[in-house]
Amino acid sequence: MTLHVDYLVGGAGAMGMAFADVILHESDKTFAIVDKRPAPGGHWNDAYPFVRLHQPSAFYGVNSRALGDDLIDKVGWNRGLYELASKGEVCAYYDRVMREQFLPSGRVHYFPNCEVNAQGEVVSLVTGSSIEITPDKYVDASYMQVQVPATRDPDYAIDEGALCVPINALPKVAGPNLTYTIIGGGKTAMDAVLWLLANDADPQKIHWVRPRDSWILNRANIQPGELALKSQESFLRQMTEISESGTPEEMFARLNSAGILWRLDPEIWPSMYRCATVTPAEFTQLKRVRNVVRMGHVERIHTNGLELTGGEYALPEDTVYIDCSADGLAKRPAQAIFQSQRITLQTVRFCQQVFSAAFIAHAEVTYKDDAKKNEICNVVPHPDTDEDFIRVTLANTLNSIVWNQDEELMQWLVDARLDGFSVIRRTADESVVEIGARAVANMQRFLAS
Repeated sequence: MTLHVDYLVGGAGAMGMAFADVILHESDKTFAIVDKRPAPGGHWNDAYPFVRLHQPSAFYGVNSRALGDDLIDKVGWNRGLYELASKGEVCAYYDRVMREQFLPSGRVHYFPNCEVNAQGEVVSLVTGSSIEITPDKYVDASYMQVQVPATRDPDYAIDEGALCVPINALPKVAGPNLTYTIIGGGKTAMDAVLWLLANDADPQKIHWVRPRDSWILNRANIQPGELALKSQESFLRQMTEISESGTPEEMFARLNSAGILWRLDPEIWPSMYRCATVTPAEFTQLKRVRNVVRMGHVERIHTNGLELTGGEYALPEDTVYIDCSADGLAKRPAQAIFQSQRITLQTVRFCQQVFSAAFIAHAEVTYKDDAKKNEICNVVPHPDTDEDFIRVTLANTLNSIVWNQDEELMQWLVDARLDGFSVIRRTADESVVEIGARAVANMQRFLAS
């Protein structure tokens, strides 16, 4: 028997689920959702046990169902800010969305432990047999290639006798009197450092390999609900600082002074921006680690230290090396999202994957031709460098200008649970509009220079 559906979605991760949810609620279309993992939720199934969302739960999941209880944390380093769902909460959430919403609709067919091969065939990873599915459109929900350390081997050699494990194994290998070396400069590495410090590890026994230092976002400025006013004020402050800056260096310095972008070492000018987001309390903790290795990338781990592109770095033989070097949010080449019978999910607002997928789904339902859909859904690739901060901020702003011109689309954004920012950005205040225009002009000038 051949199953015919309107959409074959390759990937039951966060983006695939967010896309399917909007189509399901805004049309009568049918789906086949295929995923190589045994449960929905994508990379969350492989993530380290102590991971939490890096943004408030209110901004995550599918549009039709809230994640979390809309509470403000009263304890911990996120205290005073909106809750961050744990790995367990996120995986359970996607399981319930599938079992309680998608499958009972009768319009969703779910194929776990399967994959779509290069020929477009759906193949069972258990039996190897092909499943006959003929879709009108294929939705690539895996293009962004989210990776976690547990699902890939490090890019460096490891000598026999050296203990190197992915961050997933950190709670298992941790023990008294050990030295820890964290490899990686991104948010995963920050989480590893914070886990050690939260468990009272001596910061003097933590070494942190940071090939590049990163600009870090202040999570206090990215809040929903009763804290949204601070987010609004922060966004306006950001645009003001950009509009009044004469050079990119001045812009970063202003944003740093304003508490919008942070750097861990005041003596080091960051060259990386990957949307890493921490609270003020976490930022204070991270600065406690002073053994920072800035000697390039790791090439080999020896039993007595590291071989890096910039030289050798000695370490005790009891050192545990924690690999956090996977490129979790790879900077993928932008493609046209809508190409005839193929939809390639990408971000249309930087580092907001689930909102982007939901937005793309709404565009698919609302607009008739691919040219219009692609005009509305201009890709904003994941950032990597400090210059990319300017690039993605500019692209976000230009997208918002386009969206603001469509009243029906703006109403959808206002009503969308996953969108916590459009209301903040939309204003008729002439002075604010003027600030935004100057900021756009400055960013365009910075990128052209």
